[in-house]
Amino acid sequence: MKARMFFKNYALRIAAMLMLLGAASVIGFVFLEFGLPEANVAIVYLLAVLLSTLLIPRYPFGFITSVLSAFAFDFLFMKPHFTFTVNASSYIITFVIMVVTAFITSTLVSHTKLSEQRAQESEAETKALHGLTKCLTDASDIHDIAGIAVSAISGVTCGQAGCLCFDEKGMPEKTFVQQISPEKQIQRILDDPEDFLHQMKQADTGAFVGDEFYDWAICGREMILGVIRLPKETAQFLNKSQERLLFSMIESIALAMDRFRSAQQRIKLREETEQERYRSNLLHSISHDLRTPLSGILGATEMLLSMTGEDDQRHMLIEGIGNDAGWLYSLVENILSLTRLQSGKLIVDKQIEAVEEVLAGALEQISRRYPQYDIGVFAPEEPFWVPMDVKLISQVLINLFDNAVKHTQLSGEISISVMEDKEENKAVFSVKDNGSGIREEDLPHLFQMFYTSTPPHSNGRPGIGLGLSICDTIVKAHGGTITARNLGPASGAEFIFTLPLGGN
Repeated sequence: MKARMFFKNYALRIAAMLMLLGAASVIGFVFLEFGLPEANVAIVYLLAVLLSTLLIPRYPFGFITSVLSAFAFDFLFMKPHFTFTVNASSYIITFVIMVVTAFITSTLVSHTKLSEQRAQESEAETKALHGLTKCLTDASDIHDIAGIAVSAISGVTCGQAGCLCFDEKGMPEKTFVQQISPEKQIQRILDDPEDFLHQMKQADTGAFVGDEFYDWAICGREMILGVIRLPKETAQFLNKSQERLLFSMIESIALAMDRFRSAQQRIKLREETEQERYRSNLLHSISHDLRTPLSGILGATEMLLSMTGEDDQRHMLIEGIGNDAGWLYSLVENILSLTRLQSGKLIVDKQIEAVEEVLAGALEQISRRYPQYDIGVFAPEEPFWVPMDVKLISQVLINLFDNAVKHTQLSGEISISVMEDKEENKAVFSVKDNGSGIREEDLPHLFQMFYTSTPPHSNGRPGIGLGLSICDTIVKAHGGTITARNLGPASGAEFIFTLPLGGN
């Protein structure tokens, strides 16, 4: 079809050119009948060349018209007539001057027409892009941008353009908008979004040719934002000017979509930041206010326990109060640590400390909360000095002990060991229990914030998923590592963390 249109257009141009030369020849014979000299006929042929160039702004046609007009003048009006030979040398000069004049005239007019045509195309492109950009700045969302895009592109291509939007994850939506008339747009269903995405990724930078549409990707800075769709019967006959304008429009649409997505992400990030700040402030305030009365409750319960015997009925009640208060105090400490971590206020103040003293302090706290458990300690006989922040590492040990107690029966064993790895120049801490172990599906997520796991035989209250996450953050802030593993089927679990011995 495109070839037929091509030959049809060229046939019309050739016919118009021949008609102009024929008209000039007829006028020339009329001039001879009235006795006018051949110079007037030459002027008529020059006029035919000029009109042909104006009507057909193509350089080859102007050149061909100028040559044919010169040979027609020579054949019809120079003596001897109806032959290409001439009797006088003056005729040869006239012929040459006419050819040169016709050629120069046709060239100048062709260039002028082409410049005018390009200027008009450039003006039309500028107006179209300005109108599109102006409309895009007023778009309220991504689908509004798509509607404006298909309306503008349909106007410049005289086709029923469509636009398919991609979501924030880079997946095509299930429907796309298409312009079916200057006043009406419809939503059409995309047959297979995943297959369509695969085809678009496999396509090169040009258009992807489908069964119904030519598809051009709207590419953002990080991903595909959408696709401009043109029916095949329209896309096949786009001229170079339309293609250039289409690509410019797609770039403007991509900038508008990218700008809108970036604005949405900034708004979402700002909202999340505000919510996180409010939550952190609220948690910090509540935790700080709870810690003081909980400390008083713990102190009072210890004093009351010392004043009552184990055979006293009140002793068990007071002991339960103390355990609950201890659990709440540990929870409050973890929440306060979380707020410090999130606000960037966690400062690691490393000092050279004796590991034995740090272990003793942590065991003293955990023993007050769980006096019914015996914890085995395995440490080097010689003093072992490690650079650390005592308060933070003590919290790591307490959290690991608390986690071990929660997953171990009263008859079970809990131990901590410390050793020096001279090859790696680091201290290795290991907390073991012989509880029910860790489920395999939980192992990759243990140190994620707010991730909780309660095995079938857990003894403690369900936590909120902060203890191990805080341990991970504190150990990494010291430059160390922390890992967890099962010791064997139903043989318990082991948590290992390391601290470098490189100095302060």
